[in-house]
Amino acid sequence: MSEGNKALMRQIYDVINTGDVDRADELLAEDMVEHEEFPGLDPGREGFKQFVRTFRSAFPDLRFEIEDMIAEGDRVAARVTMTGTHEGEFMGMPATGKQIRVSSIDIGRFENGKGVEHWGATDTMAMMQQLGALPEMAQG
Repeated sequence: MSEGNKALMRQIYDVINTGDVDRADELLAEDMVEHEEFPGLDPGREGFKQFVRTFRSAFPDLRFEIEDMIAEGDRVAARVTMTGTHEGEFMGMPATGKQIRVSSIDIGRFENGKGVEHWGATDTMAMMQQLGALPEMAQG
């Protein structure tokens, strides 16, 4: 089960990397629960599709690179690096042309070959600093 779930998690990242949101219907349960809600997006599978569209519109070269992936039972944890170039409006911020490189941890729970829950922790402060929306923290 663990290896199959890891393969499903990789396919979910492929949806993000390619922007092929139609594949989300085959990978995520309709009533999937999203625990890392993004402001302004619907919960669940539709919210995931909106997330992909929103981020790929702002960062057309968006890429989630898997650094580590661990699976046990019905859960998969992944440490990923998100990269992209800010070429479109994002959260009210016009394109800056700046590159982002952001760390994230995702945990997915799977049932019957589909994602049913997702938890995530993304370093959004670092992303907003890289885009110039927040001041850089002084190194001490």
